[in-house]
Amino acid sequence: MEVDRAILVGAPERNLDPARAGEHLDELARLTDTAGGEVVGVLQQRLQRPNPRFYIGEGKADELRELVRRTGANLVIFDEELSPAQGKNLEDHLGIRVLDRSELILDIFARRARSSEAKMQVELAQLEYLLPRLRRMWSHLSRIRGGIGLRGPGETQLETDRRLIGRRIADLRRKLQGVARARAVQRGARAGCFRAALVGYTNAGKSSLLRALSGSDLFVEDRLFATLDSATRTVDLGEGYTALLTDTVGFIRKLPHHLVASFRSTLEEAREADLLLHVIDGADPDWEERRDVVAEVLLELELDGGDTMLVFNQMDRLTHGEAAALRDRVRALEPEPAVFVSALRPKSLEPLKEALKARIRARLAHVRIRLPAADGQALAAVYREGEVLSRSDEDGAVTLTARVNSELRRMLDSRAGVDVEGVR
Repeated sequence: MEVDRAILVGAPERNLDPARAGEHLDELARLTDTAGGEVVGVLQQRLQRPNPRFYIGEGKADELRELVRRTGANLVIFDEELSPAQGKNLEDHLGIRVLDRSELILDIFARRARSSEAKMQVELAQLEYLLPRLRRMWSHLSRIRGGIGLRGPGETQLETDRRLIGRRIADLRRKLQGVARARAVQRGARAGCFRAALVGYTNAGKSSLLRALSGSDLFVEDRLFATLDSATRTVDLGEGYTALLTDTVGFIRKLPHHLVASFRSTLEEAREADLLLHVIDGADPDWEERRDVVAEVLLELELDGGDTMLVFNQMDRLTHGEAAALRDRVRALEPEPAVFVSALRPKSLEPLKEALKARIRARLAHVRIRLPAADGQALAAVYREGEVLSRSDEDGAVTLTARVNSELRRMLDSRAGVDVEGVR
């Protein structure tokens, strides 16, 4: 299979720090590698405002055409989102395909999608992205002059394509609504369990962390967007505590809006979670920007109001001094304590497990329960689903002090012969 030879184009605003602009192009290069392309050239221009015709200046567009000729590139990828007109003008000027960052990410998602749900979500995003660009795809037909029967087909085909795409979008939305309803039923079946969702920048190590905590065999790869499908696993926290952890799709700077919208059903797992574990690559020097990008996406998805804990992963890649400096920086910036772990070092996961257990305990009611010794079913439920702190047996009755969740307390309150009162 022939590998695409790509030239990357960055056109940041003038007020963006030059080092940060270089990092953005480095990330675009990693995205290109993930998509299976080879970077053969880079062009950059700092802009006061985008050129309406080419996004970059016309002189820079001529320089880009010469670079295409010298390198033999067959693809140009812009780090900024191009309008349909800009994309078409650039392709005409350069004579090769032109993509923007959104199209590249959509292509990666299409390659990485494995489940039928992920494939539908990606297809929906691609079609919604394509729809306003159809006219430019068919504009060459409008240049045919004269001849009855030669003026109409382009517009006819354009309208036909629009109708077909519109029907497919409606069909995909209907199917994804069905998936969302099925997910809601699954979440209902897990009511009463403590649920945490892993969110974070792509390649921060969320899947590695879930695999290390749960012991399950999850796919892990050191590439952007290695996994798109959410996975939920049970994690044994010790002392009888368990939690359901869900891995979600990674975020990235300038994540296409259509993609965020189409993955809403997957991210409903995060919406229903008791706690969001915001996983950050502790070895990434740009972790603060990555943290802010994730916060912006969570805000867009209206997931920013819940309980959140920062988890700095991949600490094994830092020296002792670097790790100490990171901890000091985080303490200075973050109002809530963070946890520092490595998915490759099981002992480092203990503070995270303790933090999760503390969150679970905080949600449990401290109660005194008096019940008949013969009510083995209620007694077993307290031992199985709660945390028994003390027990005394006398006169055919059992008195327990315990921590119980709201569902267990409702069951005990409704049971004949069982008396439950809160303990301060």
